[in-house]
Amino acid sequence: MNSERAPRPAGTSLWIVAGLAMGPAVALGLARFAYALLLPTIRADLSWTYAQAGAMNTANAAGYLAGALIAAPIIRRFGVKRIFFLSMVATALGVGASGLASQFTALLSLRVLAGLTGALAFVAGGSMTAAVSGSAARAPLALGIYFAGGGLGVTMSALSIPLLLDTVGWRGGWLVLGGLALAASLIALPALRRAPLPADQSPMAKASSWSPRKMTLELAGYVLFGAGYIAYATFIIAQLRANSDFSAREITFFWAFLGAAAIIGVFAWGPILTRLKGGRGAAAVIAVVTLGAALPLMSNSRPIAYLSALLFGGSFLSTITAVTSFARRTAPPEAWTKAIAALTIAFGIGQCVGPILSGYLSDGPDGVRTGLEVSAAILLASAVVTAFQRER
Repeated sequence: MNSERAPRPAGTSLWIVAGLAMGPAVALGLARFAYALLLPTIRADLSWTYAQAGAMNTANAAGYLAGALIAAPIIRRFGVKRIFFLSMVATALGVGASGLASQFTALLSLRVLAGLTGALAFVAGGSMTAAVSGSAARAPLALGIYFAGGGLGVTMSALSIPLLLDTVGWRGGWLVLGGLALAASLIALPALRRAPLPADQSPMAKASSWSPRKMTLELAGYVLFGAGYIAYATFIIAQLRANSDFSAREITFFWAFLGAAAIIGVFAWGPILTRLKGGRGAAAVIAVVTLGAALPLMSNSRPIAYLSALLFGGSFLSTITAVTSFARRTAPPEAWTKAIAALTIAFGIGQCVGPILSGYLSDGPDGVRTGLEVSAAILLASAVVTAFQRER
């Protein structure tokens, strides 16, 4: 293991991070966000209400929360690399199996499973990325590349699902997503072998007295962010189809554009986040996410829709980078896994509330619009709360 702790050239380290980024690609891009592409077809075929449709992502978030709660002890017990890979494979199987079910409870259970294992992979990969990222100045870039894997997953699903739906249906769509997730798991293996172990995985590691109370406002703001952003990610495709009459080809371009913006946003936000201390970095990113989420409520035009995708897509994953960078600066190395798990728990709590709340509101007379309005309001509150976090 000593070789794993040795310093690595910056380029080599970033290639390792790029491989580990397959974790968010699976856990976020394919297992969670891609559901938005399937939702209108599933809802029409199974006669679901918007509340039922939202419950699917609430179930995924509930599993994600459960995974975050057990991540630190599970990783410590079985090893960060083993948990990372096995969780990715389990997530891929859970996603693919959704194409073989039609009962509401069965699909709900599979969404819980994919959320739970996705959280384990996400936390494990994040702790290894924090270890490989080196200096605090380089951390936002390395962490940004890792979380940009979620944008890659969004782009992969956009280029494969919408144009196939008329041929394979939503069941085939789940199978395609499962296959993509399994391929991403295998792609991550070379980087996983070379990744360094987090400090708390060392046999000589000491227990840390660090407490999440040191970032209370950051955690509170992150709960609100989780509740606000997921409503947009779940229902924006339904909004575009209902109010803007987007075709399957246009949905493909919109979702791919959003995913590409998320990847590019990593490099745009990185230098800014290195300069903003305390909660100001996360607050700035969330403010842009809020604007992106609010734009479709102002106009149904296509230029506004794509500007929304640019702002929301280019910033929502960078929010994760901002809060993780803050946690990395606040916590000692031996507590990084614990800190990332605490953030993931906060994120999971918000995501449990967001889809079911916005889905329930979307069943009202104004449809999806009401749910998206509440989403934008919650995101604004998140930006305000996070801005008051001080760095100690």
